[in-house]
Amino acid sequence: MGSWMRSWTAKVLGIGLLALLMLLPLWKVQSLVEERQGMRQSAIDQIAQGWGGEQVLGGLVLAVPTRQTFAGAPGEPREQTDTALILPDTASMDVAMTVDKRRYGIYEAPVFASTVQLHGRFLPDEIAQSRQLDGATWQGGKAELRLVLADLRGLQEVTEVQINGKPQRFSSSAATFGGSWPTVTVPLDLEALAGQPIDFVLNFRLAGTQSLQWLPLARTMDVKMHAPWPDPSFIGAALPVERTVDAHGFSARWHMLDLNRRYGQSWHASDGRIDSAVHDSTFGVALFQPVDIYQRNVRAGKYGLLFITMTFVAFFLFEVLKRLRVHPVQYLLIGAALTSFYVLLLALSEQIGFGLAYGVAAASVVLIMGGYAMAVLGARRAGLLLGAALGLVYAMLYVVLAAEEYALLIGAIVLVLAVALLMYLTRRIDWYASVPAAATPAPAIMERP
Repeated sequence: MGSWMRSWTAKVLGIGLLALLMLLPLWKVQSLVEERQGMRQSAIDQIAQGWGGEQVLGGLVLAVPTRQTFAGAPGEPREQTDTALILPDTASMDVAMTVDKRRYGIYEAPVFASTVQLHGRFLPDEIAQSRQLDGATWQGGKAELRLVLADLRGLQEVTEVQINGKPQRFSSSAATFGGSWPTVTVPLDLEALAGQPIDFVLNFRLAGTQSLQWLPLARTMDVKMHAPWPDPSFIGAALPVERTVDAHGFSARWHMLDLNRRYGQSWHASDGRIDSAVHDSTFGVALFQPVDIYQRNVRAGKYGLLFITMTFVAFFLFEVLKRLRVHPVQYLLIGAALTSFYVLLLALSEQIGFGLAYGVAAASVVLIMGGYAMAVLGARRAGLLLGAALGLVYAMLYVVLAAEEYALLIGAIVLVLAVALLMYLTRRIDWYASVPAAATPAPAIMERP
């Protein structure tokens, strides 16, 4: 048993156990990344408090109060009130967006201000048809047009509101749409417009943070948009039918039909089944940030155990091939130095960007590890060789992180090559041999006797 405990096999198992032990600090680093992500989201929420959050724009909806009487107890009829919601036949939006970045502490988020031109039409036949199918008494004199917005704080200015060519004004309202979205309203006497279409023209300025989406609240809806943001992320239930993206920005056009959604042209506000279908129909664009430092820190951390193991293997190869000895405590210190790379990377990337932070953190760890290898192995050339190898490993990691779509492929190839190299270098080792008990200083590495 004593000889087995001093064998290379036992040494390998001990090093493997130390590598697994390094999962604890790596896990804490990942928890720290999540904590910093939460702090950034809180900062974005603070920015949105004063500017406007993620916006959803729905256009105009015709809302008509209804009343229906049911037979209740004898002599006590029961009355039920509701609101009929009718969508326009056509709606078109032209959106011109300007983009800026706002900071809160060390964090920043893209914010936008959009000039929106909206026009469309309600058809009298559809309004009459909805009224006949309703089965309730309409209070047409109390009807109103509702503009649906996700965050009213972003409504910076309303320059024009015209209904059938007559100027109108929006009013605040407690009414919501879809169970959650607030609205502003324009009163409308539907009885006075019997048999006439309702044409509307709106011009307003809408601000928000990170994303702008729309609701297809018309039988036919067209949205045109352009913005000076080179990295749009088109999201939601529909992609644009036309789009152009270059280094100066993007332009896009969406075309939605009533056939593309799971709800009709009219319904009652009390019908909660429609709400989820309306929420699922949103479409639009998010101002994507391709250099998300936290996403890259998370991805870098996923390779942490692999890199610690590879460094342990490099030290172990010197120990085996040159008949040296490295104490388990020294392996533990090596692992601690390697895990400190991820903490330093996270802290620096929040201040100077991911690329420069990666270079500084990697260079720091390479210098520390190279100097420590010189002292532990007793040879300058060994320290330089290990430092160069570690620098190459960090360079490969950066390539993997930069190649987002091919990261798994590159990482798999690097792993297979590393295992193949390890198998080649250790092909002649007698794993049953005892670990040398060197009592004299370690000989110089890579030097001829």
